[in-house]
Amino acid sequence: MSTMTQEAKPEKQDKQPGIEAQMNPAPEYIKDSYKPAGKLKGKVALITGGDSGIGRAVSVHFAKEGADIAIVYLDEDEDARHTQALVEAAGRHCLLIRGDVKDNQFCKNAVQQVVNKFGRINVLVNNAGMQFPQQDVKEISEEQLEVTFRTNIFAYFYFAEAALNYMQEGDCIINTTSVTAYRSSPSLIDYSSTKGAITTFTRSLATNLAEKKIRVNAVAPGPVWTPLIVSTFTDEKIKKFGEETAMKRAGQPSELGPAYVFLASDDASFITGQVIHVNGGEVVNG
Repeated sequence: MSTMTQEAKPEKQDKQPGIEAQMNPAPEYIKDSYKPAGKLKGKVALITGGDSGIGRAVSVHFAKEGADIAIVYLDEDEDARHTQALVEAAGRHCLLIRGDVKDNQFCKNAVQQVVNKFGRINVLVNNAGMQFPQQDVKEISEEQLEVTFRTNIFAYFYFAEAALNYMQEGDCIINTTSVTAYRSSPSLIDYSSTKGAITTFTRSLATNLAEKKIRVNAVAPGPVWTPLIVSTFTDEKIKKFGEETAMKRAGQPSELGPAYVFLASDDASFITGQVIHVNGGEVVNG
C-alpha cells in the first residue's frame, strides 16, 4: 500500500456500493463532530468483518486514532475497497484480506499476512458475523447451525489463537457480542446462542490472559443500522427496526466505533473481561 502522508477528504457516505446504496438513511460510520486524539497511534489492528457495518466504523475510527488496519472480509470486494479508501483518507495503511473465517487455516494465514505486512498485531477485533432468522426452531437446518457457529464463534477462537502468537503485554482483543446474548431473540435462536458463547469466551479468555497483561473485552450492540439487517430481515421488520429500544430507534455504526476505540486504548488499561452495552437504553445486568 502507498504511504499516506496527508489526511485527504473521505468519500461522502451517501455513495455506498451494493446493499448500502439502497439503505435509507445511509449508514453513518463516523460523526463529523468526532475528535481523534491519537489514542491508537503506532498500533496495528486486525478487524474481521471490517468491510461494512460496525466493522467499517471500527476501521475508520481506529484509523483516525492513528492505527494501521487489516480488514478480513468474505467476498464483498467493492465494500472492502470503500473501507480501505476511508482508512487511507485518514492517513493510514489498510491491508485487505479476502477469505472465509470458517476455515481455521485461512485465519492463521490472515494473521501471518498482517505480521508480514506490519510486523505486529496490537489489537484484534473479532467482529465477523452471520444470521439467518427463522420463526420455528425446527426450521434451523444442520447446515445453518454449522455455518452460524463456525462464523460467529469458531472463527473468534481461530483468530485469537493465531494472533496470540504475536501479541504482547498491553495488546488487546475486542469481541463483538450482542444484546441478544442477554435477552430472548425468538427468531434468532442459533445466532443469539453464538453471541452468548462470545460473551463467555470473552470473560474466560480475559482471566486466562490477565497475567500476560493482554486485555480481552467485548461490545454488545443493540439494533444497529447495518447491511446485515437489510440483507436478512423482511421489509416489515426493517420498517420497525429499533423501535423496541428506549430511544425508539436503531443505532448508527458511528455510535459503536468510539466504544471500540476506548477498549483498544490505554484509557481502558484496568478493564478486562467486561462488556460495553451500546443498545439504545435497554438495561442489562451482566
